[in-house]
Amino acid sequence: MRISVVIPTYNEEDNIGRLVSELRQYGGTQLAEVIVVDAPSTDRTAEVAQAAGAKVVVADQPGRACQMNAGAQIATGEVLYFVHADVHIHPDYVDDIEQAVAEGYTLGCYRYQFDSPRLLLKINAFFQRFDRIWSRGGDQTLFITKKEFDQLEGYCEKHRVMEDYEFIIRARKQHRFKIIPKNIIVSSRKYDENSYFRVNLANAVVMWMYFRGASQQKLIDTYKSLIKTEKYGVKSVDS
Repeated sequence: MRISVVIPTYNEEDNIGRLVSELRQYGGTQLAEVIVVDAPSTDRTAEVAQAAGAKVVVADQPGRACQMNAGAQIATGEVLYFVHADVHIHPDYVDDIEQAVAEGYTLGCYRYQFDSPRLLLKINAFFQRFDRIWSRGGDQTLFITKKEFDQLEGYCEKHRVMEDYEFIIRARKQHRFKIIPKNIIVSSRKYDENSYFRVNLANAVVMWMYFRGASQQKLIDTYKSLIKTEKYGVKSVDS
């Protein structure tokens, strides 16, 4: 079994080189490739990623859903592993994913902890061990067999926000989902740039609006009005 890693990026020159190097170091011969799908960035993300050994492509449409689908389309591995650029992956990721697939799980994720000692962030991370949809965003990384990904027709490209939730909800109706009981490390930068309560408020409001049927543009506008972010390729109004 070989794994193709897909990383959607936007202005991640400070993180992408380290991540690609970690993936290649721990991936061994079972790593088919690391594919970086750039937004495109306005910094040196693509250049740094390529220098670290990644295959770099530029997305022709905005949004992580489009980026991840573009990466999956050219992937050669039997398993896809979607990773955010600011994550520190687990050194055992290849063995963990291979074991999960051997156990009959065609998709799944890790738990996570933040790269910060703050108690409130530890509380947030604690809830990732529970199998609830509100704990299943893209920060935990996501693996899925390419066969099942193709059968599901990938991420919904109409979604520029909540794309991970939409995909996981749809996938879990047909396939077994594994939460690997190990932690990856995710960045606390969004909390550092805003505040714990402001970020959690934004997440809660947007999730509530999403499940109430709000439009994608309304979700994006609301999120950007509440916190500083470049998540959608445009800085928020209060940045």
